[in-house]
Amino acid sequence: MTITATSVVKDGCLMVRGKVVLTGIPPHVVISPASGGSAFIGASLKSLSSYHVCSLGVLEDYKFVCLFIAQIWWMIPRLGKSGSEIPMETQMLLLEIKDESLPSDETSFEHNTGNTFYILLLPTLDGPFRTSLQGTSSNELQFCTESGDPNVQTSQAFEAVFMNSGDNPFELIKDSIKILEKHKGTFSHVENKKIPGHLDWFGWCTWDAFYNEVNPKGIKEGLQSFQEGCCSPKFLIIDDGWQEIVNEFHKEGEPLIEGTQFATRLVDIKENSKFKASSSDNSCVDLKEFIETIKEKYGLKYVYMWHALAGHWGGLLPSSENLKKYNPEIAYPVQSQGNLGNIRDIAMDYLEKYGVGIIDPEKVYDFYNDLHSYLASSSVDGVKVDVQNLMETLGSGLGGRVSITRQYQQALDESISKNFKENNLIACMCHNSDSIYSSKKSAIARASEDFMPNEPTFQTLHIASVAFNSLLLGEIVVPDWDMFLSNHSTADFHGAARAIGGCAVYVSDKPGKHDFKILKKLVLPDGSILRAKYAGRPTRDCLFQDPVMDGKSLLKIWNMNKLSGVVGVFNCQGAGSWPMKQVAQDVTNLTSPAKRLSARISPLDVEFLEEVAGGDWSGDCAVYAFNSGSLSRLPAKESLEVSLDVLKCEIFTISLIMVYNQIIHFAPIGLLDMYNSGGAIESLNCSADLKGCSIKIKARGCGRFGAYSNTKPLYCLEDMKEEEFIYNAEDGLLTLELQGECCLKEIEVVY
Repeated sequence: MTITATSVVKDGCLMVRGKVVLTGIPPHVVISPASGGSAFIGASLKSLSSYHVCSLGVLEDYKFVCLFIAQIWWMIPRLGKSGSEIPMETQMLLLEIKDESLPSDETSFEHNTGNTFYILLLPTLDGPFRTSLQGTSSNELQFCTESGDPNVQTSQAFEAVFMNSGDNPFELIKDSIKILEKHKGTFSHVENKKIPGHLDWFGWCTWDAFYNEVNPKGIKEGLQSFQEGCCSPKFLIIDDGWQEIVNEFHKEGEPLIEGTQFATRLVDIKENSKFKASSSDNSCVDLKEFIETIKEKYGLKYVYMWHALAGHWGGLLPSSENLKKYNPEIAYPVQSQGNLGNIRDIAMDYLEKYGVGIIDPEKVYDFYNDLHSYLASSSVDGVKVDVQNLMETLGSGLGGRVSITRQYQQALDESISKNFKENNLIACMCHNSDSIYSSKKSAIARASEDFMPNEPTFQTLHIASVAFNSLLLGEIVVPDWDMFLSNHSTADFHGAARAIGGCAVYVSDKPGKHDFKILKKLVLPDGSILRAKYAGRPTRDCLFQDPVMDGKSLLKIWNMNKLSGVVGVFNCQGAGSWPMKQVAQDVTNLTSPAKRLSARISPLDVEFLEEVAGGDWSGDCAVYAFNSGSLSRLPAKESLEVSLDVLKCEIFTISLIMVYNQIIHFAPIGLLDMYNSGGAIESLNCSADLKGCSIKIKARGCGRFGAYSNTKPLYCLEDMKEEEFIYNAEDGLLTLELQGECCLKEIEVVY
């Protein structure tokens, strides 16, 4: 629940629920009540300016997790316990407030024991101004508010930071986003968006397979090699490399000038010569013919094309006759002090030098509509729109960063609605709050930095970043975990994470370079996946622990299926370190050999598990470990230990044990050879009388199906046909083989 206790300022201290949160609050700070006991924190400022930094007081001795823009495109988490550890560009701050006077059991998994609550701080958009949080060396918590346009100034910021508190951190974030959605009216909660259909199908992206050299011949070779392995993608992303672009700084026959590759500009909305009849290998007539051919031959349901929010990295070429009607002009990005104070981005540094051909905001809808209508007429089903945060640097003279971002986002939403009726859009490089709080319809967004196959120290950071970023992003969009490589050394690690992420599952394998053993743990024979219900996020006991650098904590990620919970456990220690984060003196895991670590998992790790509990629940759960194949019966409040080496993982399906006819204890697990076993279960019902008991389960897919049963059944049916089954009386595991097509099946277990 979310607490409705109003925050108050007393003797220069901010107090929430009787606890002092901030001390030394300056007199110009203003707290205004909002709905449900929440509030806005702001300030009367000394002078008119387009950029203000204001102290909110001193923050000390509370554990926190925050999300901040480390590099202009992406957020990562930071954990700490004082204001000095809060980086510039922080966009979410969650505090854990414990009442030390009340007894607490650190080993207990039971929630809401009365001694812990949470405070959420969300810097928001206030008119044309965007706010972020940051700390100082003296533990001051500051907000920074900026317009990005010297001509857009203010002397007040009364809705700079939203604050709310609650007992459940996940409900707190969700409720807060819904309050802001209603109050601001500039964005929508994910529950109010149309979710694209491609999420439920296996996909392939061309980026790591070909990079900019993507071409029709290579795409066909890749689709053919998937088909030969009986694991065909149903959606395809043709990434960067299909558009007609030019590097105007590169003269033919001369060496490439370093950095100009980031300033390539679009010269036409149509495909380049590689996708036309004039191509050297004559592999297609044009984009339309090519897409229709591969859809028919390889059974693709969705084909998406890549483009940047500004058209391409360097925008549009102003001298292009085909694009002049959009009034492109060269503008030079101006990065915020926050971006420059964190990690500089090489692409942005070069774009500052070479400029961006920015589309006239009054013409940007026309550009998107022309581009998207052409793609739709070519049998394209949707788009991946990249490089979105670039707009925050181009607001000078155009009303500022928030204004230009919102104009572009609204135009994009309108064009997508018109041309791609299923809302088929993947947003990317869009983590700034300008974009997040201008997202009215966009329903999917990349949740972290790219998967980088050649960077061994990035693999654990990728998993941890997405899980933590999903705390915020998962309330606005369905987080996209990015592609991975099925034949990579970390493929099992990445595949397992995506199986429980509630996200799309897609790879970027080179043709013929696949590990079908990994893929078939993710993908059913018909190309569908077992997608979990929510965004995968860290379990409550992991929220304030560093799973990458503290040398002791495993990362646990929870999610729900229709009738069960799932917890993935990952050892992310000792294989990388957070950017801008120093290793603590008492942590040696980054310089010593990676070690095996242990943690405990419990049914209570799964938030909202009670959603699927009915009156027949025994209070116990069946816990199935995917990799070990072990099945345990566990009371909801108890736990079991898991130990993992670095870059290893385990997935636990947690199914409530129901009691039927007073003596039959039963819990469906699902498809035992799929990472997210419980995702196969669609429904369960039981009919019982004095003669016996019949449990009917609807499940999709094929292969080994498992359930917990405290007693051996008389027989089992699959679609009314009796099937052989195996029953292990030691652990209660009941298994049978689901035959035939990969469709919805009715399984009946009779006692």
